[in-house]
Amino acid sequence: MDVFELNTFVAKEKITDKVIRNLLPVIKESRSARLDDCNITDKGCGFLASALRSNLSNLRDLDLSENKLGDSGVKHLSDGLKDPHCKLQKLNLYHCGVTDEGCAALASALRSNPEHMRKLNFTENKIGDLGLKLLSDVLKDSRCVLEKLRLCKCGVTDEGFAALASALRSNPEHLRELDLSQNKIGDSGVIALSAVLEDPHCRLEKLKLMNCGITEEGFAALTSTLRSNPEHLRDLDLSLNKLNPRVRVSTLQYILEKLINLL
Repeated sequence: MDVFELNTFVAKEKITDKVIRNLLPVIKESRSARLDDCNITDKGCGFLASALRSNLSNLRDLDLSENKLGDSGVKHLSDGLKDPHCKLQKLNLYHCGVTDEGCAALASALRSNPEHMRKLNFTENKIGDLGLKLLSDVLKDSRCVLEKLRLCKCGVTDEGFAALASALRSNPEHLRELDLSQNKIGDSGVIALSAVLEDPHCRLEKLKLMNCGITEEGFAALTSTLRSNPEHLRDLDLSLNKLNPRVRVSTLQYILEKLINLL
């Protein structure tokens, strides 16, 4: 089976961790498992970890968004992710009640087995600066091939963003999409990232920084970056930031012209 979507087979109110256990053979046979909003808890994650550890598993894409996994659930899941048999490439943990504690377990797993994960969604989990620092330690590893990272509304500030920028300076060639919207990264965070974007080895194509407390200073840094390395960035979201309207129009017009020239 290419895609297994649990909600199409079992009514949500009837899904339990025991159902997940009974469906493990189907999940292992599937390339993609859509288990979003399915009442899965940390116990269910323990069952899923066994599927990830199996050398017979075909699973490459796992969506666990909007389940109450918590840190305990992600710790169980990480036991499977660190296994050398695990070849998972996409993991969606949107709104799963994870903090920096669970993020630490996941980061440890990815350090042990960094060569497969390409897309990670941690949106609306309170991982904070510590969580991002732990993930940044993974990203700086040259074996890490992560291409898409979503950290919208994760309680990150410029401190965590600085760690991420440092990691991308060490390993700039893989990440293609980055979403840090609704985090308080401010101008200092954007300035740190701009230094990375100036690197000709940086391949970032999509950057979302909506509602991040950025002012004219941060916009100026991004504009300067596009002058230095305009070839890769294709999609830039800077909406709902604190920029004077006149400056916003002139700055965004320049950025838009740069992006149009790349088409």
